[in-house]
Formats: sequence, C-alpha cells, structure tokens
Amino acid sequence: MSGVDIAVIGGGIHGAGVAQAAAAAGYSVALIEKGGIASGTSSKSSKLIHGGLRYLRQGHIGLVRESLREREILLRIAPHLVHPADFLIPVHDDSRIRPWQLRLGLGLYAALAGHNPLTAMAPLPPDSSLIPPSLARTAPRAVFHYRDAQTDDRRLTLAVALSARALGARIFTHSQLVLGRRVTEGYDLSLRQAEGFRSLRCRVLVNAAGPWVNGVAASLVPEAPTLPVALVKGSHLVLEQALGECCFYLESPADGRALFALPWQGGTLLGTTEEPFEGDPDRVEVSASEEAYLLGVLARYFPHIAPRVVARMAGLRVLPTGDNSPFQRSREVRFVERFSDGGGYLAILGGKLTGYRATAFKVMARLETVLGRRQPRADTARLMLPEVEPSPRGW
Repeated sequence: MSGVDIAVIGGGIHGAGVAQAAAAAGYSVALIEKGGIASGTSSKSSKLIHGGLRYLRQGHIGLVRESLREREILLRIAPHLVHPADFLIPVHDDSRIRPWQLRLGLGLYAALAGHNPLTAMAPLPPDSSLIPPSLARTAPRAVFHYRDAQTDDRRLTLAVALSARALGARIFTHSQLVLGRRVTEGYDLSLRQAEGFRSLRCRVLVNAAGPWVNGVAASLVPEAPTLPVALVKGSHLVLEQALGECCFYLESPADGRALFALPWQGGTLLGTTEEPFEGDPDRVEVSASEEAYLLGVLARYFPHIAPRVVARMAGLRVLPTGDNSPFQRSREVRFVERFSDGGGYLAILGGKLTGYRATAFKVMARLETVLGRRQPRADTARLMLPEVEPSPRGW
C-alpha cells in the first residue's frame, strides 16, 4: 500500500489549493477527485476575484480585508488568469442603497485594500463613456465606478492543481473514496477507479469535498465529526448579448440582493441566486423561478434588451445553518478537526474562490502542529501559476 503525509478529498479550488500548499511546504500529498478537476462548484461561480463589496454591508470586514489582499496576490502570480475589471453600480430613485452609502462603502473598500489604485472609486458624470447607452436610457440617479478583478474559475483551479503536481503532488481524478478506515498511522483509504480499486494510506485526511463534505465524513470508520450545514444553490445564466465592456453590480428590486452582470465569452454572465437546496448535489440545475428572478433584475436596469439565454449553470455553497436568509450568512471558512497519534482528519466548510490560498495557509498551520515542519519547496504567494489549457489530458 502506497502512502502520503496528506490526502485531500475534492478537486475544487480549496482541494487544489491545499494540495499546492502542502506540496510547497514539503509534504507528500495526494489529491483525490471523483470526477474531473473543477467539475463542481469551482467552475460555476461568478468568476470574480474580489473583496466582496456586499460583505461590507453585512459587517464581515475581516473577510473583505483578507480577500482584497488575496486579490492582489493573484493579480501578481496569475496575470494570464486574473485581470482587473471596471464595475458600475447604477442607483435609481427607488434603489434601497443610497448614494451616500455607496460613497462610504466604496471608500472603506479602498481603504481596506490599502488605497490600491485598483479600488479607486468615483461617481460618474452622466455623459461618461463607461456608461452604455442601454443603461443610460433608464436615467439612473447616479452611477458609481470602481475596479475589481475577474477570472476563469475553472482554468484557475486547473492551474493551481498543475502547480501542485509540479511540486510533487500526486493527483487522482475519476477516483471516488469508498471507505476510509482510521488506523494508528492515520487512514487507510479505498478508492474506486475505472480500472478497479486502489489503496492509499495517509497520516492526515483533508476533506475539501464542498457540498459533499458530510457525505465524505460518513464514509469514514469511525465516522468523522460534522457540523450542521445548509446547501445553498447559486445559479447563473449566460446571455448571448453583451451589455458592454464593464461589469455591473445590480440590486434586485424584489429583495435588495446584489447581483452581477459580467462580460463572459462574448456575451453576459448574469447571477447569482441564493436558494436553499435539498437533494443530491450531483443533480443541481437552474430552476424556472431562478431564471425568472435573474431576468427580472436585468429588465429593471436594461429594459430595452430582449435577452437570449444560451447556457445555464448552478453550483452549491456550503453555509452555516440559521434562521436568517442565505444572503446574510457568513462566508467565513470553518474547520472541523480530529487529531490524535500524529495523524487525523480536517474538513473545510465554506470559503470563497478568492480566498483559496489563505484557506490553504490556515489548513497547513493546523497540520504542521500534527505532522511537524518540513523543508519548504516554494512560497505560494510568490509562485507564478502556470499557463493552462481549458482541459488538460486526463482531467
């Protein structure tokens, strides 16, 4: 039976990030994914690398500060995958958020980023060339401009996984964990692959399975500890029409939620929703009510456009349970741990695409106390991510 220091379950952005961080820190690591890399939620996000302006309204200042720091790192180490983008926020007379609130929020956003030029904020004059005619025709009371960043989430995840492999990580795609048995040295894992079963031993098992996190915990003997979580569906529509060169931060007139309309593959990516989900995470799709909700928000700001939906995508977030709406719940990452005898288990709950590297850093700080320090191979804050084709062979 082959063995590694750390086995990571889940080939999304957090699993790939932990595999990269572990290999960079000098550990032997295996990344195990039941499908292909980034085949789940990590390819169905809003494609943003950002601090999360809307999280300021919810008081999550620490999360915003951390995310803005990570945004700057990603702009530096992956300029071919992460690029600055102009964002416009139109405000109408009936908008819930007022111009003075936006001035205050965007000012704080810039301050948390260290007054980086990327987050320079300003209300635009009505004749600004940044405001497309289709938006100007709705006569917004004000249009605010700020800058953030965009990415191709799937290609970013693939690049992080390729970086992990270049540092020595072993990557097993189309490999499903069937059983993990706790032993003195850690875990004995049984993986189902196309050609049969593979056995793998690890000292620490990291559960980065996202919506499948508690299902993975249930496949372990003894069963790993869990926390009650809610699965929340986030759906996007891809529209044939392009709205312009800028990204749009839009407020839903129905419930005040923030949505984005972003340039994407020659058209527009519109999303996202936040709808409670119960059922099989492998069978998640955009509902008719979600599509109507998203198109209704678009019509509020671009009533003269007849949108044509050319694709739909839905992913699942793992959020804390609670009585408040999913929109108001924390996006802070949480961990569930059980360590003993020099090995053990850690599960990652929640987290954001932008903060994958910071999440991996926190995971490794915990694992070092169990495994001891090794001779580092690289610093992920300085390591340039590789160029990546949309579908590397075998992934």
